[in-house]
Amino acid sequence: MSVRPEFVNHVAQAPKKMTIQRLRAMQSKRSPITVLTAYDFPTARQCEKNTVDICLVGDSLAQVCLGYDSTTRLTLDEMIHHCKAVGRGAKTPFLVADMPFGTYLSSPADAVRNAVRLIQEGGVESVKLEGGLEIIPTVQTLTSVGIPVMAHIGLLPQRHVSLSGYKIQGRDAKSALHLLRAAKGLQNAGAWGIVLEAVPHALASHITETLQIPTIGIGAGPGCSGQVLVWDDAMGAWTGHQAKFVRRFAELGIAANEGVKAYIEAVQTGTFPNPKTEGYDMPEAEWNEYLRLCEGEFN
Repeated sequence: MSVRPEFVNHVAQAPKKMTIQRLRAMQSKRSPITVLTAYDFPTARQCEKNTVDICLVGDSLAQVCLGYDSTTRLTLDEMIHHCKAVGRGAKTPFLVADMPFGTYLSSPADAVRNAVRLIQEGGVESVKLEGGLEIIPTVQTLTSVGIPVMAHIGLLPQRHVSLSGYKIQGRDAKSALHLLRAAKGLQNAGAWGIVLEAVPHALASHITETLQIPTIGIGAGPGCSGQVLVWDDAMGAWTGHQAKFVRRFAELGIAANEGVKAYIEAVQTGTFPNPKTEGYDMPEAEWNEYLRLCEGEFN
């Protein structure tokens, strides 16, 4: 493989590092915040090059990277491993990591311990927690010791079993009011931002207008402060179920499939590699000397 470093344009002015303060400024100016998941160095580099505002190391890596059937299978050590890789590639975006299932539910003290590992070992700048009113004490504890928290309400993938699947949330008046109460409670507990997943767009817009912190929508309509998509969904690399709210902005999976087939055909037909354009020559005199040495040693 090529081991030469990427070209870096030192003349162009480097973008400023994204911070919570800058994200809040974007919210106040109604400048949409862009969020993409990243799981490794290559995806992080794309987020860096294209000035994505927030890189989310999502627990969706359990399925799209590790082949698990659920996000609940992901361990903290696995998450930290991927956070390190993303951190090496994304220097400008604000770096957020999902806290894996079970790492923040038993007690606030456990949540602090595990969040510190994500920050110290993984190199992230904020953690994201799924849950509503029931996790407010945990959010309060984390933020009180200086750990930035992004909240996540609506559809909670880590609880898909108890929710009987991946279903839209807040479609009736009472459950919508419950989500608003949760959003306000999490804001008051110190969360700097909140993800709204799979909720009616009118409700998401109302929550956004009610809160003082940025909202990031996924399947929540255009009224949020910003939007997030899973990398493999947005770039067409995922071949599994596609949610209604997903729009594909590229077809990397199709391109990769065609590339693999073309590679196999080229190898099998002998057209790859081309010795002239894809190989290295040896001076004729050295080749003749090599043959002479071989003859002397092995004959």
